Amino acid sequence: MSSNPPAFGAKKIKRENLPKGGNLCEYCTAKCCHYIAVPYETPTERADMDYIRWIVLHNNCTFFREDEDWYLLVHTVCEKLQDDYRCGVYETRPQICRDYTFDNCEYDEDWTYDFYLETHEQVWEYAEAAFQEKGEDIRSRRPNPLAVLA
Repeated sequence: MSSNPPAFGAKKIKRENLPKGGNLCEYCTAKCCHYIAVPYETPTERADMDYIRWIVLHNNCTFFREDEDWYLLVHTVCEKLQDDYRCGVYETRPQICRDYTFDNCEYDEDWTYDFYLETHEQVWEYAEAAFQEKGEDIRSRRPNPLAVLA
């Protein structure tokens, strides 16, 4: 097995071109070791969104929704990830890491989220739209006409 990380800008091997018996992790930069995604209770009222807004105000915290399920995404690197993108505690790694196989990993995924909140302003705007009070108008006020039209 190679102990060197892929060179910056190097072309990644495609999953389907992996040599028989090869290990996809040899070609990976460990995306899965650079974040934590935790299920989060679906917000049901504006106060829930205010709490989410507070969380997003902290560095490296974002939210996404997959199907109808909400997740808190914390962008952080595992302290045991080595410079060669290998696990420094591989033999005693947590069960969640053992259950994660390269059959279902995100190695060759270049997806984006359909629903993603990364700034407190986005959370505020979503909350205003999603939890609008009866009779409340969330549209901006009509601007004053230009002086030449008045």
